[in-house]
Amino acid sequence: MMASSDVDTRGEGSLFSDQNPSEMDALCPSPPGPSRPQRHYERIGGRTGTSFCQTLIHLLKGNIGTGLLGLPLAVKNAGLVLGPVSLLCMGVIAVHCMRLLVKCSHHLSVKINRPSLTYGEAAQYGMENVSWLRRHSHWGKRTVNLFLIITQLGFCCVYFVFLSDNIKQVVEAANATTFNCQINYTNQTQVLVPSFDSRLYMLCFLPPFILLVFTPNLKYLAPLSLVANLIMTASLILIYFYSLTNIHYPINLPKVGRAKDYPLFFGTAIFAFEGIGVVLPLENKMQRPQSFTLVLYLGMGIVTFLYISLGTIGYMCFGEHIVGSITLNLPNCWTYQAVKLLYCFGIFITFALQFYVPAEILIPPVVARVSERWERPVDLLLRTALVIFTCALAVLIPELDLVISLVGSVSSSFLALIFPPILQVITFHTEGLSPIVTARNAVITLIGLIGFLTGTYIAIVEIVARNAHKSQETFSTYMVQ
Repeated sequence: MMASSDVDTRGEGSLFSDQNPSEMDALCPSPPGPSRPQRHYERIGGRTGTSFCQTLIHLLKGNIGTGLLGLPLAVKNAGLVLGPVSLLCMGVIAVHCMRLLVKCSHHLSVKINRPSLTYGEAAQYGMENVSWLRRHSHWGKRTVNLFLIITQLGFCCVYFVFLSDNIKQVVEAANATTFNCQINYTNQTQVLVPSFDSRLYMLCFLPPFILLVFTPNLKYLAPLSLVANLIMTASLILIYFYSLTNIHYPINLPKVGRAKDYPLFFGTAIFAFEGIGVVLPLENKMQRPQSFTLVLYLGMGIVTFLYISLGTIGYMCFGEHIVGSITLNLPNCWTYQAVKLLYCFGIFITFALQFYVPAEILIPPVVARVSERWERPVDLLLRTALVIFTCALAVLIPELDLVISLVGSVSSSFLALIFPPILQVITFHTEGLSPIVTARNAVITLIGLIGFLTGTYIAIVEIVARNAHKSQETFSTYMVQ
């Protein structure tokens, strides 16, 4: 989800600067590294790095977000049996690709005498291993940075839609909200007082988001980020409790979904699993990086278990009524309305962390071109423009499930599935790769490409169809009035 390394605030005038930021850089700065790369995982070293538990927590936080709440609908699209099995396979492939990225980074950093590499730098120096790609190696870094920007701004769009849908639902049900949390017939919050369109809620969130990204240093948000993490954890526990205690028996749900809906499952699943951007920053910041492989396997094992369990349990509980976020299916009682509000607070704070990555890639090179007097105004103006841009995209596509699937298919598939196998091939091609490794990389890359093409196509078709249906309904309502 994030890029890596520290940011040169002045840049070099390039749109995609050499050093890529991540939210970890803001909340967890790197300790001083050695002057030259050292073997045996001693590139950072020292006692100032993050501990095993701290790295594990950061890894979990980097992979658990709104994507988790959309997985019950993803399981519906794939089927009650095929969905969990596909999630398990997706998790295994995602962890394998993360491990490939770390392995390539180690090899290249030693080869070029660097203490550490970012994702983009690994792509650049990997291309330099291939003679006919060497002249264009800088495009490797720029391409990775481009997809990081698309992914992070896509996350920000999802946050706009998520907040507007959940707050709208709480407002509309406010007059009838009680302390009785018994399940209703549709397993869904009842709309009793219709309010204005969700896109107007997005516009209401626009000023607060703009003020939030004006924060000069994300360290100021660290205490709020900790509170947000605790709140979101408590909310997830309550969501699990409700879903587990309200499963209907017998369960008569399709074991395999429709073939045309499976690409939507792929987009949502890869959106949830796209945490590969946090891997290198976390590994570089560890006090004992040799333990990172264990952190990776343990952390992603927990993440995969949460994804499969909530996706399956949520679908079993709400069945065909499940929607883009499981929070929208919770009943009209204050306990679960509070869950929605608290989760929204956590997502609101997280917006600044996700926005940090594209802002620090795009803005410093532009600010570097103006006089010192205009640096701050230009910086704030560009931040405002980026937030308005993400809000505009969300207004154009106010469908939470389809936005998640589209972002996952378009950008997450490249970062999490397509680039790492290609990187391994170009990094180690001079040293020889076994036919099995080459075939495995080809299969993973092919899966990513097929998911990208089919997922993007189906998501766009569904978006167009829903917008046309809504326009027709609005026109019919207007004619009746």
